[in-house]
Amino acid sequence: MSEIFEGYERQYCELSTSLSRKCTSTGLLNGEEKKQKLSELKTGLDEAEALIRKMDLEARSLPPTPKATLLAKLREYKSDLNNLKREVKKSSTNDVSASRDELMEGGMADSASSAADQRARLLLSTERLNQTGERVKDSKKTLLETEELGVSILQDLHTQRLNLLHARETLHGVDDNIGKSRRILNSMGRRMSRNKWIMGGIIGVLIFAIFLVAYIKFSSRSK
Repeated sequence: MSEIFEGYERQYCELSTSLSRKCTSTGLLNGEEKKQKLSELKTGLDEAEALIRKMDLEARSLPPTPKATLLAKLREYKSDLNNLKREVKKSSTNDVSASRDELMEGGMADSASSAADQRARLLLSTERLNQTGERVKDSKKTLLETEELGVSILQDLHTQRLNLLHARETLHGVDDNIGKSRRILNSMGRRMSRNKWIMGGIIGVLIFAIFLVAYIKFSSRSK
């Protein structure tokens, strides 16, 4: 529910009630006093029409669901305004005696009763609209809370994604280090294998030399 519309609505209901009371009392007046009251009534009708136009513009600017509800309500206000215009017109054309005769016949009482019944319905509808507005506000509050929760969850997911990317980069670094270590170990292994063959060759040469020296010594003793 639009708070701007509700403000115009309250102003209209108060103005409508005031105009209806003035219509009832104006019918019993005469002369300058009656002219003054009629002038006040016409000014009030202009204000009421301006409020109707403002409510119409505000209602049409809203989303489809609240717009349809408020436009339906606005039709009741327009009907009430037309009844007020007829009451003012009747008050401006009837003289004091006719107004008193009509009052005696119950015509004015019926009109006042009809206007009062319509205003009662308007007030009841207003109360219902206010209740609907409260429910809309509660729904909006729940929606905002849900939205905040969703934003918080998205932020947590973003943080976790960054952590996973960092961990992935760290793992890539570890893989690179493992690869380097493996290459170093392979190189060391090859060097150790080569050194083994070299050492084996040196030992073989030394053993051969020892046997050769021993053979030479043995041969010289035999002679």
